[in-house]
Amino acid sequence: MTAKHLPGEYVYRCKRIPERGYMYLRPQSVPWHLFETVPLVDTATGHPPLEPTRVSACWDREFLHIRFVCQDAYMISIYKDRDDPLYDQDVVEIFIDELGTGMEYMEIEVSPNNVIFDAIIRNDGNGNIVGADRAWDIDGLETEVAVTAANTRIYDVRIPMSAFRKPIEAGDCWRANFYRIDEQPDGSREYQAWSPTGAVNFHLSQTFGWLKFVV
Repeated sequence: MTAKHLPGEYVYRCKRIPERGYMYLRPQSVPWHLFETVPLVDTATGHPPLEPTRVSACWDREFLHIRFVCQDAYMISIYKDRDDPLYDQDVVEIFIDELGTGMEYMEIEVSPNNVIFDAIIRNDGNGNIVGADRAWDIDGLETEVAVTAANTRIYDVRIPMSAFRKPIEAGDCWRANFYRIDEQPDGSREYQAWSPTGAVNFHLSQTFGWLKFVV
């Protein structure tokens, strides 16, 4: 399944996980096959990337669940500590703007070694960062990274409802984007996005897509 694409906009219908006498879901028990999967493309050109990435998302009463499935024949990431500059090497990234103003949003990054960067970003609306609160940490954020066969790396990110201004409700629509930075053995880097920005700049918030929460 693929996301609905409206003229000039990317919309992801983020479905609620069906409850069957509700139980807390670990990533391996999330029924990912029920949820739409979207590809990342080169953020500047919109062309297919050298190493494909696909993203899925869903939600329940406890978490917003996001999964990246990345082809990754070569990996580099030397960082070890939370809020290190993970964006300088291989990483996946999530931007979420609940208010939809493009001026303030959360940025979450996960490295191939499962190191986290999380911050509140303030933007001038033209793609320029005017502030980054790296002291802000998401209590209860859960991440896992697994390597499978055929050079595939899977990132599972679970963002607790307490990280948001209010818990998700069906019908909510938030601005958001998904990204990946992938370095090749020759040192070249590919910048991937779900909703391409048209430039090597992930902070062009006017190009964010939409997360539409549904049941």
